[in-house]
Amino acid sequence: MDYICGITFAPFVPGRCYNTKEAKESFLKMIESTHANFVIFVPNALQDTPQSEVITMGEESVNEEELTEMILFAKEQGLKVAIKPTVNCRNGAWRAFINFFDEDVVCEPKWGNWFKSYTEFQLRYAKVAEATKCDMFIAGCEMVMSEHREKEWRQLIKDIKSVYSGPVSYNTDKYQEHNVKWWDAVDVISSSGYYPVDKWEEQLDRIEKVVKKYNKPFFFAETGCMSTEGSKFVPNDWCLDGDSDLEGQAEWYKAMMDACDKREWVGGMCLWDWPIKLYNPKDADKYKKYELYAKPACDVIKEYYDKKQ
Repeated sequence: MDYICGITFAPFVPGRCYNTKEAKESFLKMIESTHANFVIFVPNALQDTPQSEVITMGEESVNEEELTEMILFAKEQGLKVAIKPTVNCRNGAWRAFINFFDEDVVCEPKWGNWFKSYTEFQLRYAKVAEATKCDMFIAGCEMVMSEHREKEWRQLIKDIKSVYSGPVSYNTDKYQEHNVKWWDAVDVISSSGYYPVDKWEEQLDRIEKVVKKYNKPFFFAETGCMSTEGSKFVPNDWCLDGDSDLEGQAEWYKAMMDACDKREWVGGMCLWDWPIKLYNPKDADKYKKYELYAKPACDVIKEYYDKKQ
């Protein structure tokens, strides 16, 4: 696997957002600013609550046609592409808490019904990945409470492989890499690398044991830090509020990339994230989330990505 110098572009946007002039301009600026060679697109689907069995794809979801157009545009720019279809909850609950009784109970929601709906969602976009010759398919993200359902996940990966011929991965959450027992079913192990700025070495030590056990390629399908004061110590806390800290974000990226560069088994990373609509560069300090555009972190990223290509 070639080293992944990636960015996640405009995750969870609703329909009709990709096929705009602004989206294309932002995508080109992403390449110029970071020298990324890989992009992940994240089509969105929703269920009402963590205990809802039905996953829906309507106007809140990017459809096959516009995703196909964006994939082809990315490939025209020379980037490799992955699709990571991700389900979220309308009530705002984090998808990691999607969960049901382990034993079926009459009149209660069931894993079997949920996995049926989730499989339909995944296969919808796996077919797009096959038709557009995507370089990877990632079967969802941070579904922590479902990961013990080994039988269902193995069947899902098998179903995806029946329609998509490229490498298949799954993006587990931070601190969960060692808890997934079915890594042998995927081609690439991936996780969300939101680790504190001063804890990268010990976390990579832990992840290394998993990678060596399964002897699979590994990369961080997500990793990032907000430009908010204190985020470098809790980069996974997207609700953190505080003053702008552009240098703290850059410091975190430097520490993360330096630590990963020492580990030959780390096959790259996809950073979270790049906006679909660019803000005025002069206002970058007002955008205190994970956005990278026009922030000092971009210089760190570009230097590292140039080094790895």
